[in-house]
Amino acid sequence: MWKFNKSLLGGDDDAEDNFLDGSDGVSSLSPLQRIYGFAACLVAGVACMILSLIVFAKPIKFAVLFTFGNILAVGSTAFLIGPVQQMRMMLDPVRIVATCIYIGCVVVALICALLIHSKILTIFAIVCEICALMWYSLSYIPFARRMVSQLMIRFCDTEL
Repeated sequence: MWKFNKSLLGGDDDAEDNFLDGSDGVSSLSPLQRIYGFAACLVAGVACMILSLIVFAKPIKFAVLFTFGNILAVGSTAFLIGPVQQMRMMLDPVRIVATCIYIGCVVVALICALLIHSKILTIFAIVCEICALMWYSLSYIPFARRMVSQLMIRFCDTEL
């Protein structure tokens, strides 16, 4: 269908168009390789987050594993849509604040774990990181952040 539309519009017939081609032809990965890369990064990220629960008693190791798993899981979508499109979406005006808060929480969690070696600060930073990741993820669902804000107003008498 895409090739038919492109040939009607006088486009390049040799270009392989696909819903997975989000990087404007820069990537040399095939669609199947992109799906494999996405699945591998997502599984590795989830595995790191699950394995981090084993070392929960040692907050520094927990923070490093959990944060690394978080980064892998969020970055896995770059295989599907391309890294450039991923960055464009992250820096979109709708979610720029959520992106900055999430990246800031990741950096703070790693600093607390690796440089400061404070267990209490590390756990606090990880809780903030989880909240920031949820808020960032909600930015991809239409009206989800507004709904959560309204629920928080009703249940807690506060607004996010």
